[in-house]
Amino acid sequence: MKNFLEACDRAYYTGKPIISDSQYDALRETYNKEGVGTVAGDSAVPHLFRMYSLQKFYKGEGSSPDTTHSTVETYKLDGAAISLLYVDRCLVQACTRGDGIAGQDITDKILVLKCVPNNILIKGVVQVIGEVVASKDITNSRNYASGALNLKTVDEFLGREVTFYAYGIEGEGSCTYYTEDLVLLGKSGFNTVLSLKIGEPIPFPNDGIVVRINSNSVFKDKGYTSKHPRGAWALKVRSKGTETTLVDVIWQVGKSGKVTPVAILDPINIEGAVVGRATLNNTGFIKGLNLKIGDKVLVERAGGIIPRIMSKAI
Repeated sequence: MKNFLEACDRAYYTGKPIISDSQYDALRETYNKEGVGTVAGDSAVPHLFRMYSLQKFYKGEGSSPDTTHSTVETYKLDGAAISLLYVDRCLVQACTRGDGIAGQDITDKILVLKCVPNNILIKGVVQVIGEVVASKDITNSRNYASGALNLKTVDEFLGREVTFYAYGIEGEGSCTYYTEDLVLLGKSGFNTVLSLKIGEPIPFPNDGIVVRINSNSVFKDKGYTSKHPRGAWALKVRSKGTETTLVDVIWQVGKSGKVTPVAILDPINIEGAVVGRATLNNTGFIKGLNLKIGDKVLVERAGGIIPRIMSKAI
């Protein structure tokens, strides 16, 4: 990294910069000038390229974004998103998604993850993005994968059964088409979402399908909203809910002082997580559904995370 940044300095002063100003600033912010090679402090580390979330669309509820361009569909894996920064083929930094702009440095853990190559075929400055996932046979596998990245020591991390699947590349190494990007990542030693065939069973949890415009130039021309790319989106199927019994209702006081009703449920397993509570929003929600203790209700994990009562069971 030190050699690369010095090369960037020389190239800039000769009028032939090899990376953009924003990329250079992000690298300089991540690696302090006095001690290049170590992350400055314990604060969040900026991604070289922002990690956006995907806008969600549900089958049968309106239409997905209109596009006349060729698209690619891949599974939307349900784990923990991370970014990997490669400079002149070498892995120099890994960090969690965080808020999409910056995340926590986890380089020490990712360096020992065998499915992540320390050296790749792609030259220049490249950010590879993907998902750390765990087998869906593991209870609450999403939290299991995310929790692995927050462990204090590498030895603890090595005890976790997680793997990494790449789903994108940004920077100088990107090809003409998205599918070509994924093939190139596969040749560099990554598992990629392209290898998980839509419609076939996979060993990892997923929460829908990602639809992305295949042409990288068209994808970039579409641009972004403040939160989402316009050239890719998540296509989901609305959950039908899991049936259980409403055992009780308690009142919970939040940090702001707001009092919210919480349903106590006969515990059920939803997508690998045992759910015994669910939000009821407010008294109007309870009255609207005419809920009573002992009723059979349908419960889902909204967004794959937050348990909520959808309706009474018929």
